[in-house]
Amino acid sequence: GNRHRTDGPLLAALETSLPFTLTAGQRRAVHEVLSDLRDVRPMRRLLQGDVGCGKTAVALHAIAAAADGGYQCAFMAPTELLAEQHYRALRRDLAPLGIKTALLTSATSTRALQRQIASGEITVVAGTHALFQDAVKFARLGLAIIDEQHRFGVDQRTRLTRKGAMPDVLHMTATPIPRSLALIA
Repeated sequence: GNRHRTDGPLLAALETSLPFTLTAGQRRAVHEVLSDLRDVRPMRRLLQGDVGCGKTAVALHAIAAAADGGYQCAFMAPTELLAEQHYRALRRDLAPLGIKTALLTSATSTRALQRQIASGEITVVAGTHALFQDAVKFARLGLAIIDEQHRFGVDQRTRLTRKGAMPDVLHMTATPIPRSLALIA
């Protein structure tokens, strides 16, 4: 797996640039995720929380840590609307840090965008099922974040993670189901 840097300048800048203070639960989740990212074993973590509880804020910390090490992140959502919402939020919070973000869906996929992803010019790619299509190549995928992960099949999630060399995986959900819990365990 990848041993990510969790003391880098992007992560430090993110922590000071957020317009809110993390809750105790968010701080605990960030600590656990960053601890996993420091380990050489690939992270396979399920982050469960109600809608609006701050799962994306936790994910931002993982993204910044991966970017500090020169890794790319794929942030997959089950619908174009949710992917667009994540893209706007990620771009808003990561652009001030100099982290370039793009949206990849069946409607936005172009050869030019695919080249930018393959070259590593784009660090974070928010998208839908388009992320794991054969035409999409990553230069250095180190982190895959899968939102509403129960909406994707095992094969689909595996196809995404095979785009990198043993990337860390953060599954996020507001609706855990027994199968989700069993997969993570």
